[in-house]
Order: sequence, then C-alpha cells, then structure tokens
Amino acid sequence: MKYLNHQKRINKMSSFKKSLPLTFMLLVAFFMITSLSIPKVAFAASAEADKIDKGVDATLERFRKVVKGGSVFLEKAEGVLVFPSVIKAGLVVGGEVGKGALRIGGKTVAYYSTAAASIGLQLGVQSKSVILVFLEKEALSDFRKRSGWKAGVDGSVALVKWGAGKDINTIDIKDHIVGFVFSNKGLMFNLTIEGSKFTKTDL
Repeated sequence: MKYLNHQKRINKMSSFKKSLPLTFMLLVAFFMITSLSIPKVAFAASAEADKIDKGVDATLERFRKVVKGGSVFLEKAEGVLVFPSVIKAGLVVGGEVGKGALRIGGKTVAYYSTAAASIGLQLGVQSKSVILVFLEKEALSDFRKRSGWKAGVDGSVALVKWGAGKDINTIDIKDHIVGFVFSNKGLMFNLTIEGSKFTKTDL
C-alpha cells in the first residue's frame, strides 16, 4: 500500500515536471504577442495624432491667409479648437463627423471628435474645416472640464460676419466663443454650429 502511494506521488511529480515546459512556452508566447501588439497600437495612435496636427497647421495657415488680421486675432485667443476635415457621415441622411485638436499657446493640449446633424454639407459641400476660437478664459475652462460639450446647450458659438477686406480685429466681438467654417470655396457664413457636439478623445 505504501509502495502504491509512493508510486502515485512519483507519477504526479513526473506529470507536473512534464507540464512545466509547455506552461513556460505558453507564457513566453503570451508576452511576445502582448509586447508586439502594444507598440502597434501606440504607433497607430501616434500616426493619427500627427495627421491631425498637420491638418490643424494647414487649416490655421489658411485662416491667416484668408482672414485679414487673422494672425493677430489668433494670438489674442485663449485657445483654438480646429477640425481640419468635417465630412458627411452618410450618403443620404445628413450627418457630419470629424477629428481635431485644441491648441493653447500654439501647442496641442487635447484631441477632440465632433458630430452634428448637418451644418452645410447637404448644400453640396463634401468636406469643410471648422475653427472655434475661445476669446475668454472662463469659456475655455468650462469647455475643457467637460468630456462632451454641445454648442447651443453647454455654450453658444457665434459665426462672425464682416465685410470683405475688413480687418477682423476692428470688429467689436462680444461673444466668448466664435466659429469659422471653411469650404473649398472659402468662408461660409450662412451656417450654424449650434447642435454640434465636441467630445474629448484619447490618442
């Protein structure tokens, strides 16, 4: 009887030793797969952020060229939220989506996505750029503390209208947040940003 019990213990130990290499190999494979997937995810996020930032640079440069006094106007702003490309979400039902970045002092501090029912693409414009300029620190602070911010509900956004060739800095703007919409034809004034939702996103 003692011999049988002893033999059982030997068999169990033998089985355990045999399973060790397999367990070790599985653990190694798991860590290898994990270590390979993490850099890919990080690289994809970094590439998307870089793409957005380049689009923001181009959009702001266009703003400075199209809007007289645009450079000075942006320098006075507390912050600027820029969506380089807002596109139609569906072929039939009006809806728009896009990704952009919030810049303070010329540097990106956060990335955002936007979604709206429709603010112009149904008129034949397939893509446009949207810029929100925060002129008051309190308005910017309120926007940043919310994970989601809806124009017309959490705060209002006014589209500035002025005469061609007039310096934007000569306009008496009383609104805390002003918006600008560009299509491939230039600035669009007959739109509204009310109803658009801006949501902070991690990249």
